[in-house]
This record gives sequence, structure tokens and C-alpha cells, in this order.
Amino acid sequence: MSDAKTPTLLEKEPLVDALIGEWQTIGFLLDELTPDQWSTPSPLPGWSVQDVVAHLIGTESMLAGIDPPVEEGDVPDSPHVHNPIGAFNERWIHGLRDHAPEQIRDHFLAITTQRADVLRTMTQTDFDAPAMTPVGPDSYGRFMRTRLFDCWFHEHDIRDAIGVPGDEGGVRGEYAFAELVGGVPFAVGKKGRAPQGTSVTFALSGPLAREIHVAVEGRAALVDELPGPATTTVAMDSRLFTRLCGGRVSPVDRMDEVTISGHEELGIQIVTNLAFTI
Repeated sequence: MSDAKTPTLLEKEPLVDALIGEWQTIGFLLDELTPDQWSTPSPLPGWSVQDVVAHLIGTESMLAGIDPPVEEGDVPDSPHVHNPIGAFNERWIHGLRDHAPEQIRDHFLAITTQRADVLRTMTQTDFDAPAMTPVGPDSYGRFMRTRLFDCWFHEHDIRDAIGVPGDEGGVRGEYAFAELVGGVPFAVGKKGRAPQGTSVTFALSGPLAREIHVAVEGRAALVDELPGPATTTVAMDSRLFTRLCGGRVSPVDRMDEVTISGHEELGIQIVTNLAFTI
């Protein structure tokens, strides 16, 4: 994650274009949904496809200064809510759950159009300004990259739910992956309990193909390259990697799609503990 003393400064225009492009892509996807698909369970516990869209509406509405449609005390307890962010999200989910799909679609298009207008008028200085983000204090631009990451991930939650794959590479995918990869050392060192002096290489194929190296020297950290072979190398498709990091699928059920070389036990330990996104 970013050091608060060193803000993440991102060029405004390409990132804003990518975020708006992501909203447009989701809008096109929503136009094609059937009534049954809107009510299909998503990969997220307790949420349907419509609930995923309601969550996106809620976050952009919050950034526009719009309060949730229901008060906190009016939301029933849900077993999938584990923190204050989740509780806040449920105020939008619960408040919009009885709306018709076309109302949800129109609401999404309206709020993202409003947000796009705001982002287009911002200056680079505005984009570089300090902001409180979901990952702590950083720049407003970093916050918008987390928004792209969230929207990109939820686009594919919808696609996975209804069985309609989409493009996971390209500019939008690269921005989303840049946000995701920052949490991989936490997954390796903290959740995966990789011992001191070990290293891990994730060899990804598919639309976001690349190698990711993590060295555990003191605190686990991303490194550009390793001085020698990794302690364990974990190979899989980038589509599976993102789902595992997001906790969308069970690693036990998908181990046949993962190839581990080197220290096999460590590789299995890391793969089964990859989920780290909120």
C-alpha cells in the first residue's frame, strides 16, 4: 500500500477517461440484462446482480454528497457484513432493493454521468490534492484509481454471475490490476505466512499476463526481480488470480487450475490465503 508521506500522483486525463469508460461499459452491460439476470446471485455473499449495481450507485452518490436512502438502524443484520464499510454499503443495498431493474439502471447512468462531469472539470492540481481514500491518506487521483478497481471488479462480478465474459485486459484492466497488486505482499506475508528469507513468483497468463515477485525480507514486498529462483512459483490465469485475491471463488475448488513449482507446501498455503480485498 502507499506510504502516506509519498502520495500516489497519477495523470488525470487517462485515468478519468478509463473510469468513465468503465462506467459506460457497465451501462452497456446493464442494458442487456434480462429480469432474471438482475436477480441472479452474484459471487458476493448476500448480493444479487442488482445489489452489486446498487452498491456502485451508493459509492458514487456518497462522493457526490448524497446520503443513503435509509438510516443505519433501518437495515436488518446480515451475516455477510463484517465492518463499518460493509454496514454503510447495506444502507444503499437495502434502500434500493425494491426498485425495478430499469430504475436501478437509470439511477446508475444518472449518478455516473454526474460524477463524470465533476471529474472532467477537475484540474491536475485537484487530482493531486490530499484525500482520505479506502486505503488511507493519499491523493484524490489514487482514490479514483480505487474507484476504477472497484467498478472493474464489480463489472466482472456481474459477468461471472450471468455467464457473459468480457474483456479483462486493456487500459481499464491495467489500472485495476495496479491497485490490486499493491495488496499481494500482505496476502503473501501476513495471510499466507511466508517465512523470512522466502520469495514467491506469480506467473500469470491470460489477459493480464505478467510475473509478480514478492520477497520476504523483513516485511514482504514487491520487487522487480529476484536474485535467483523463487522459493515457490505459482502459475495460473490472471482471471483466476483476480478472483482469488477478491475472495470470489474457493481456492480449494480451483487448485486444478494452479501449477506450483518449488516449495509446494508454501505455494498451497499462499494460494489458499490470497483473498485480501475489502
